[in-house]
Amino acid sequence: MKKILLCCLFLMIPALCLADQYVNGYYRKDGTYVNGYYRSSPNNTSRDNYSYKDNYNPYTGETGSNYYRNDRTSEYYNGYGQDRR
Repeated sequence: MKKILLCCLFLMIPALCLADQYVNGYYRKDGTYVNGYYRSSPNNTSRDNYSYKDNYNPYTGETGSNYYRNDRTSEYYNGYGQDRR
């Protein structure tokens, strides 16, 4: 029984590591309220973000259109602008 429980726990760890994150709503400096939203877990690439070109956001049903031209991890990187690293 312990082996089965341990095996189940071991199989759940990758799912927890790759889980989406909920960002609570907040107020900007200008007083504008931003509603809470789900985002993909942070990592070292922009290609798996919901807003990245042609990616699908399961929470909003929208398809991403952002090219991330200023991010070196993007295939559309143009070599200009600030890099987020």
